[in-house]
Amino acid sequence: MKTNVMADFFEDGIQQVRINYYPPCPQPENVIGLTPHSDPGGLTILLQLNEVHGLKIRKEKIWVPIVPLPNAFVVNIGDALEILSNGIYRSVEHRATVNSTKERLSVATFNNPRADREIGPILDMITPETPALFRTTGYEDYFKKFYSRKLEGKSFLDSLRIREGHEGVKIVEVD
Repeated sequence: MKTNVMADFFEDGIQQVRINYYPPCPQPENVIGLTPHSDPGGLTILLQLNEVHGLKIRKEKIWVPIVPLPNAFVVNIGDALEILSNGIYRSVEHRATVNSTKERLSVATFNNPRADREIGPILDMITPETPALFRTTGYEDYFKKFYSRKLEGKSFLDSLRIREGHEGVKIVEVD
């Protein structure tokens, strides 16, 4: 990939912040704090404020707890980065669980491209050996469709995967 392609793509993009509060629950096995999903944007930067366990990522079909470290950020790759890199960088499927005795607090910032961008594999990521894995779509449409569905793992990202052949594939060219 050419130098600054990602920086140019995300320049003047949308940044969102979400503050999460998960109250204690005496039966945490019966509650999901946040269902499994991957984030739609480029990068998510998360601060686990009070160092209470609850964030888990899926690695090879196993849920791995992320131990909160004092004053440390967790950085997750989002679906947009997976699409742009044609699958080289994989978005992180994650979930949040609740604690039986302690509240959990976190702050997440989401870095997204501008709404008027088209999102698809970047030209440099496509070769005869590595054909396009994803269809190209407008980011605004992608974002709206992502949030109009139930959070269900990486199902929305999977809906953009090219199954067979390469008809209708449009490559994103970034200056």
